[in-house]
Amino acid sequence: MSEIDKTEEAKKVLGGLRSSIDNIDAALVHMLAERFRCTQAVGELKATHGLPPADPAREKLQIERLRRLAQESNLDPDFAEKFLNFIVKEVIRHHEAIAAEHSTD
Repeated sequence: MSEIDKTEEAKKVLGGLRSSIDNIDAALVHMLAERFRCTQAVGELKATHGLPPADPAREKLQIERLRRLAQESNLDPDFAEKFLNFIVKEVIRHHEAIAAEHSTD
């Protein structure tokens, strides 16, 4: 196989991999949107019943669970924890905003 043929084959494989990455990225966005839809409902429930926006015990269990899942999937557990912490901070921010809205009603 000539170098030109090898380069063309590599470009074809690269295109297929990038297409898969694009599909995965789209799925991640849809999954995150669904997750936030659920956490918004949790925030409404918490605000309605005077529960605190954050639940450190639940967060700790979720981090442990996610680290275990990451390890089983050959994903860096530290990366998985950082990712979840980022999401949880955003969820708590939303819950605090919802609680503030309920306190002014």
